[in-house]
Amino acid sequence: MEVPVVTQLSATPRRRTALAALGVVVLTALGACGAAEPSPSPPPTPPVATGELTRADVDGWLDRTIPAAIETGRIAGATVSVVHDGEILTSRGFGEADVAGGTAVDPETTLFRVGSVSKVVTATAVMQLVERGEVDLDTDVEQYTGLDLPHEHPVTLRHLLSHTPGYEERAAGLIGAPGVAVDLRQALVEDPPAQVYEPGTTPAYSNYGNALAGYVVEAVSGMPFEDYVDQNVLAPAGMTSSTFAQPLPDGLAARVAQGYPTSDDAPIPFEMVGTPPAGALSSTATDMARFMLAHLGHPTGEEILSDATRELMREPALDASTLGSLASGPRMGLGWFDESRHGRAVVGHGGDTTAFHSHLQLWPEDGTGLYVSFSSTGADGAAHLLREEVLDGFADRYFPAEVATPSTVDAATRAEHAQALAGRYESTRGFHTTFLTVAGPLQPITAEVVEGDRVRFSAGVGLLPAVYEEVEPWVFHEVDGHGVLAVRTDAEGEVELVGFDSAMSLMPLTTGRAVAVPALAAGAVVLLLTAIAWPVGAVVRRVRARRERARGDVVPARTPVRLPRTLTRVAALSAVLGLLVWGYVLVTVLSTAPLAEAVIRVAQGLTALGVLGFLVAVWRLTAEVRTRTGWFRVTTAAVVLLGFVALSIGANELLLLSPDITY
Repeated sequence: MEVPVVTQLSATPRRRTALAALGVVVLTALGACGAAEPSPSPPPTPPVATGELTRADVDGWLDRTIPAAIETGRIAGATVSVVHDGEILTSRGFGEADVAGGTAVDPETTLFRVGSVSKVVTATAVMQLVERGEVDLDTDVEQYTGLDLPHEHPVTLRHLLSHTPGYEERAAGLIGAPGVAVDLRQALVEDPPAQVYEPGTTPAYSNYGNALAGYVVEAVSGMPFEDYVDQNVLAPAGMTSSTFAQPLPDGLAARVAQGYPTSDDAPIPFEMVGTPPAGALSSTATDMARFMLAHLGHPTGEEILSDATRELMREPALDASTLGSLASGPRMGLGWFDESRHGRAVVGHGGDTTAFHSHLQLWPEDGTGLYVSFSSTGADGAAHLLREEVLDGFADRYFPAEVATPSTVDAATRAEHAQALAGRYESTRGFHTTFLTVAGPLQPITAEVVEGDRVRFSAGVGLLPAVYEEVEPWVFHEVDGHGVLAVRTDAEGEVELVGFDSAMSLMPLTTGRAVAVPALAAGAVVLLLTAIAWPVGAVVRRVRARRERARGDVVPARTPVRLPRTLTRVAALSAVLGLLVWGYVLVTVLSTAPLAEAVIRVAQGLTALGVLGFLVAVWRLTAEVRTRTGWFRVTTAAVVLLGFVALSIGANELLLLSPDITY
């Protein structure tokens, strides 16, 4: 599970580091704009293999890479396993499972929370049912679950396992209260997310969708999801130190690593994942090695899937018939992300909880797998960066890149397409019908053309800083990297979606959403100044009146403008307080902490009074003009009115006054 700006049980390594770095740079240019033939830039020098894939070499590389990094990054513990040619090449533990107790991480016995790596195990369970003919990949899942979910379009297991059911994101219930039992069915039927895209058309990572796939397993098998997986996946694969159970059973509870923000902080409680199939697995590095071997066709226990089914899981689940030109980029398999690099097929999945950060990758054609997990986020997101370093370093060391394919697109077309890509974007994986819709425009991804025919994307959740160049029509490769962008355009040739990841894509930020946050901010500044001027003005008026009385002057009577001025200030103060409460709401919700519904209603009430201030501001401006209070008063009233207008635009566009406060 993964929430764009917060704690997550997530997906790919690129996504993970993006949350730490929050940046993106895309596309950089080559060739003269007027050239008739393609003139690609020189390909980057490919990494050269510097090690042989043996236990001694991998252990030596890990010893040079991880211990110093976790110490300087203040990461409590790490665990790694590598498989190759049908055997566990190495399984390692680094740092401490319990900082206070000084317990070292043991790859054989220490359990880590793997976050969304769990989703591959869930997909494996689903595919067992497919293999036995008990479910079909292309049948409406309502036939299996009996859940009457409010979705406009039918959803299939193929959609759920490829993150294309069309659901928006949900933050509530992502991480439950410590020790509180989780009810999977209840989690699915209580406030389900809206279906905002037609299934199969738009990659948009969905924790809810994967959890629904897990519930299909529960409904069809007639046993709790956790029990089915334990009996049919984990135990047969020899994963005797792994479980989806929350809390952990007695035999495993004493062996789970503590999770920490940093190794200097106190540990956080055992995280209760609200939708277990999406991210509740706890496992050891050695058990995850056994899982990798099972998926590479070398089970250490019983076979959990046939060769044909394992192959099917790694193949693209959807094609151009629904994805359009996005099919030219990375595509989800059935549970697996396409993480191919260096000209080799690679599938994988990563995961993050509040404290744990993991990733698993398979190189099927090379019979190799790598699993890594950290038990702390570390200083300045050090675990995200180190995880990427391990994944990239392993690929560069043992499977170096082939020479890059030259561009087949002429320079003029590259420049034209780069200009078409320029603009502001938000992720398709986000909130669209709730007040958390502010998360998109609050951190837009900006694309700008550089060097004539490349594009640079600014920081944004879900996409790393990188430079891409167009190598095929509307297909862009990362310069000096392995990322791929595929662009889908509409009938008019306008950019509709930018696929940058198997389960994630970008869509252009609409004009309304683009101006919503700046409008809200501008309105807030004007109304804050209005609210501050109220007590300041009262003091000034009181001092002035005292002086006038002391001189024996006649104190002017109240004017018809006084009441609308006062009400305007009250409304301004209400708006400012409302936005402050909204800030608290967003911080709380996006950190997965519990939040009382009443707090959201208070934020809405104060904001509503602020929006109604527009009417009072009109009254005040009219009164100022009619009573001829002077150009300064009239101008001030006009500016305040504009402040209320800006507030109203932002509040309306960002759904701050929506009666539905689910999130």
